[in-house]
Amino acid sequence: MKVPFVIIGGGLSGLAAAIRFARYSPDVLLLEKHHRVGGLNSYYYRKNILLETGLHAITNFAPAEEKRAPFNKLLRQLKLRRKDLKIYPQTSSEIHFPGPLSLLFSNDFKLLKNEIEEKFPYSRKGFAEMVRAIDDFDPFIPVPFRSAKKFILGYLQDERLTEMMLCPLMYYGSSVENDMDLSQFVIMFRSLFQEGMFRPEGTIKTFLDMLCTHLDSLGGTIRLSCGVRKILLKGDTAWGVELDNGERVECDYLLSTVGLSETYELLGKEDSNRNEIRLGFFESIFLLDGHRCRRLPRDRTIIFFNRSVPFNYARPTTAIAPQSGVLCLPGNFQGRPEQQFDEVRMTHLASYDYWRKRKTNPSAYAEAKEEAAQTSLAIAEDYIGPLSPYIVFQDSFTPMTIRKYTSKKQGAIYGCPTKVKDGTIGLSNVFIAGTDQGFLGIVGSMLSGVSIVNQHILPRL
Repeated sequence: MKVPFVIIGGGLSGLAAAIRFARYSPDVLLLEKHHRVGGLNSYYYRKNILLETGLHAITNFAPAEEKRAPFNKLLRQLKLRRKDLKIYPQTSSEIHFPGPLSLLFSNDFKLLKNEIEEKFPYSRKGFAEMVRAIDDFDPFIPVPFRSAKKFILGYLQDERLTEMMLCPLMYYGSSVENDMDLSQFVIMFRSLFQEGMFRPEGTIKTFLDMLCTHLDSLGGTIRLSCGVRKILLKGDTAWGVELDNGERVECDYLLSTVGLSETYELLGKEDSNRNEIRLGFFESIFLLDGHRCRRLPRDRTIIFFNRSVPFNYARPTTAIAPQSGVLCLPGNFQGRPEQQFDEVRMTHLASYDYWRKRKTNPSAYAEAKEEAAQTSLAIAEDYIGPLSPYIVFQDSFTPMTIRKYTSKKQGAIYGCPTKVKDGTIGLSNVFIAGTDQGFLGIVGSMLSGVSIVNQHILPRL
């Protein structure tokens, strides 16, 4: 079998790349190891309840009239209609630090600016200057790592405010301990603070089904439960892939969305990044009886919290790092219909090694998950009040869960700290897209796949 274009990985970057290519030629084959698409942003069922993985909110919110906004650009590239998504914007979100110190932000950037002017008046001028520098910054030029922390502190002259700016951006996109690459910071600052967050109608399954239906209408092909064993090379050119079942598929061009180190493994090449620290996460989902629990705040969509001084965004040695994390209330998007259950999601940094060791003993693993979930629940209750009496179902996943279902090395959601911004890895017809290209969030991930097709594949047709 031969096709012009093969994509490894059915996450959002792979789906977007497939759709973009299929608009010009239907001869694209997407190979997904799992039995459903979505990758890090997918779903599963427990007791006939659909639970989402990955998706808290979609960043890069923009009104329809802002044609140059990343989200609207993505829709045009994929030929999707905005009205088919039915968008629900966030209410407002919060960054909460000890003190207590807090900053509110929403899809109106003026709210964050006003919060900083009121609570950190001595950083007002510096913040305005930093925003102008961010507006002029091109984050897609391939350059070595530059410290976002130093960049921010240079303008704001306040360590606590610098940490507060970094906290949500790190949790939503940093693969580096206690810092961010400046380019990554700029991308996330624009997408989270200057633009904002929203959810589309339905669940992540609704969104994925729409993408798959669209790809199918264009003639593209998805093969599920179809893992790739290795990429077949002749010199610096890939001529195909060998599947887990031994089948070989020839191709002219190949895009891997499974990660930089994971792609090197498929190529049989040495991975120079193999010893870099990778960050894993533990997340718990609590479903509540909404008719009995009427105390959940309705004016907060997400709370990014830190309970320690200084803020420490680093891989722990224990099960989770309870000192900081993300508290998400998925029901709190403007206009979103009432769901069957109220939902609370809690996310913390976690130790891959801790969970790997316990995975060999199922009872110890289950006990550790329950203990970590209860620790997380107690923290959530500190912020939003009693939850335990109203819980009707809960579930948690660890870095081992991510490793199992996505094959991400050490279950690292944000992949390798080293990013390949142009998507090239030294081969004539093999490219990477997704997290390890440096595009972040759902919109960023999808634009990553689109950009590779536009820059490296379509010009060669």
